[in-house]
Amino acid sequence: MRIVTPSGPAIVEVDEVPDPRFLFVLTHGSAGGVESPDLLAVRDAVTGVGGTVARVLQPFRVAGARAPGSAVRQDAAWTALVAELRRRFPGLALVQGGRSNGARVACRTARAAGAEAVVALAFPLRPPGRPDRSRAGELREAGVDVLVVNGDRDPFGVPDVADAAELVVLPGEAHEFKKNPARVGEVVARWLGPRYA
Repeated sequence: MRIVTPSGPAIVEVDEVPDPRFLFVLTHGSAGGVESPDLLAVRDAVTGVGGTVARVLQPFRVAGARAPGSAVRQDAAWTALVAELRRRFPGLALVQGGRSNGARVACRTARAAGAEAVVALAFPLRPPGRPDRSRAGELREAGVDVLVVNGDRDPFGVPDVADAAELVVLPGEAHEFKKNPARVGEVVARWLGPRYA
């Protein structure tokens, strides 16, 4: 489905489940899309624990851009499309998440969107080689429980355990979770399943 936002249309792929327990809205990073193996693994695992999953191709990617542009504009587009999804799936608890840049958006907008929890995949703690530019504040300011899943070889660094409700560091994984995408899905389902049992 296409959802119009203040920054242009987003494309949303929805995988519904019978009698859903929650709505999980998931998005990509700066240069990615919603068909990456890790996001598909998360989709499969989350539908397996009763979540309807909406994978969002953000407006900047629909327009062909590789960079998201202004955080203010990106966040406004995200909150608008999540509000529309909540109208289409009323009464469901909202969890939102993303990988890399999408994880930052999910954290920054959690309160405004009305999310109960956030899943942050490959949270980019700092630009490579710039330890002085930490983004840990975005995790702390989410205002809800945040699950962070990072690889121990991520060049963007790994957040501190104190900055998340739960931090899972996957050995041998870098920023893209190419070695074992299914493991990422398992971690997310293990965290979300009991919350909405």
